[in-house]
Amino acid sequence: MSNPGSRPVVPPIGGLSVAIVAISFGAILVRWSDAPSVVAAFYRVLFTTLPLLPVALVRYRDDFRRITRRDFGYAVVSGTALAIHFGAWFESLDWTSVAASVTLVQAQPVFVALGAWLLLRERVTRRMVLGILVAVAGMVGMSLGDLLGGVLVGPNPLYGNALALLGAVMAAVYVLAGRDLRQRVALVPYVVVVYSVCTVVLFGFVVGGGHPVSDYPAREWLLFAGLALGPGLFGHTVINWALGHLESSVVSVSLLGEPVGATILALVLLAEVPTAVTVASGIVVLSGIYLTASDRQTAA
Repeated sequence: MSNPGSRPVVPPIGGLSVAIVAISFGAILVRWSDAPSVVAAFYRVLFTTLPLLPVALVRYRDDFRRITRRDFGYAVVSGTALAIHFGAWFESLDWTSVAASVTLVQAQPVFVALGAWLLLRERVTRRMVLGILVAVAGMVGMSLGDLLGGVLVGPNPLYGNALALLGAVMAAVYVLAGRDLRQRVALVPYVVVVYSVCTVVLFGFVVGGGHPVSDYPAREWLLFAGLALGPGLFGHTVINWALGHLESSVVSVSLLGEPVGATILALVLLAEVPTAVTVASGIVVLSGIYLTASDRQTAA
């Protein structure tokens, strides 16, 4: 990583490309795991947070002191929403196809736009309205099309798709709740505080669900570590770094590569062939997300 304002050693576009590939493996690693989905989500967040703690406590002590009760309240809301996001999305992969799950959960920019309009009174352009309508039409098609056609990928696609959409809504709450806090707190302490809250909430889900915390074979621990190292460190951490060197619109639109990458990986590694309805509806959803996300950059 380079210092702010300096020329990065790694080309930002190259780093962003690696990040998209890394996050595309997230759904595959979850599918490979035999552990309860909420346990995988818990260790994904825990193992992503732990390496950041020493850095945060040594280099950002003053930032932690400046966090007010109000800021911590926002962090609790943001971290709780993030925990529900991970829990719902990971669970959705047990019930529906990778293509449908990853596409629907990636729809969070649509819900961010809606939430910003309803709660923060931010203006919504005609293009954003069109994008939202297009994305919603694609979501309906993806959720119901396979059921009506009688071709199912997954034991209960409608339930799995609903969980993925819940994950997208919670990701939007995470973004909206954390946006104001992020403007006052540096990235590392912000991530540590929010992810710590997320970890505690997920741990509560694990214990409340009666799942074992530690009785897992070595293969599962490797998958937990892979989720933190791949989608966590090389994925979202690199994406946050890229935001310091590229326009946010470029980064936002590039994230649409995750559903495409995850679908291809599922085809190759899981032999999971998405139905024609899923592919067609996915294209519609991604088009709506693109319209919404790209226009939010100019409207912000």
